[in-house]
Amino acid sequence: MNRIRIESAAGVAHITLAHPPVNVIDIPMMEELLAAIREAEQKPEIRAIVFRGEDKHFSAGVDIAAHAPETVAEMLTKFHAVILAVADSPKVTVAVVHGNCLGGGAELALVCDMVFTTGGAIWGFPEIRLACFPPVACVALAALVGQKQAAELILSGRTFSGYDAREMGLANDVAETEVNAELALDRALKPLAELSPAALAVTKRAMYVWQGLHLDKGLARAEKIYLEELMKTEDVKEGVAAWREKRPPKWKGK
Repeated sequence: MNRIRIESAAGVAHITLAHPPVNVIDIPMMEELLAAIREAEQKPEIRAIVFRGEDKHFSAGVDIAAHAPETVAEMLTKFHAVILAVADSPKVTVAVVHGNCLGGGAELALVCDMVFTTGGAIWGFPEIRLACFPPVACVALAALVGQKQAAELILSGRTFSGYDAREMGLANDVAETEVNAELALDRALKPLAELSPAALAVTKRAMYVWQGLHLDKGLARAEKIYLEELMKTEDVKEGVAAWREKRPPKWKGK
C-alpha cells in the first residue's frame, strides 16, 4: 500500500489516506482503498471502518489529471467501486474530517454511516468550476441535505465549513480541533464493542435497502451522462486544460 495506511485495533479498521500533500485520490489510491475495504470485511472481529486523512487534510478530491479522456472511464469505474463498497459494507463506516474535504473526498465522507468533522474543515463539491459534475453528490447528496440545498452546493461549487456541514446534516458532530473530533469518534464507537457484528450488518442492510438501489442505478446513469455527454463538450476539455496550465478557463458554452 503506497497511498493509504491500514491499522486495526479494538474491532476497528483505521484506513488513512496518505498521499501528500493533500491526499488526492488517484487511481492507485482507489485500487488500494477497495482492497482495504474488502480485507476489513473478511474479518468478523471488525465492527467498523474509519477513514481519515494524513497530515493537514482529509482529501482534496479525485485527481483532476484522471479526468483526461484516456483515463476518465477507468477513473469513474474505480472510484464508484469504492463508493459502492463503502455504501454497501456490512461494517459501520465512519469518516473523521479535517482540512480540505473536497470533491471526491467529500463524496467518500457523505456515503459513510457517520461523520465527525472539525469546524474549520473546508467542504465542497467544486467540480462545476472545471465544467464537470460530481456524480456521487448528484445522486446521493439530496437525500442528506434536501434537493434545494444539494442543487445550490453542486451548481455553485462553493465551499463551506465543518460547522455548515453539521448544520446541513452531512456530519454527526463538529469539534474545534482534530483531537476533539477523535474524542467524539471514540464516544460513538465505544457502544459498538458490546454489540453483535452480525446484527449490525443486517441492520445496515435494512436501513439502506432503498438508498442502495437508488445509488447503484443512479451512479450507472450518472456515469453514462458523464462519458457520453459531458466528456464530448469543449468546455470540459478547456476546464481540465486550464487547471493544468494554471490559468482561468475560457468557456465556449458547448
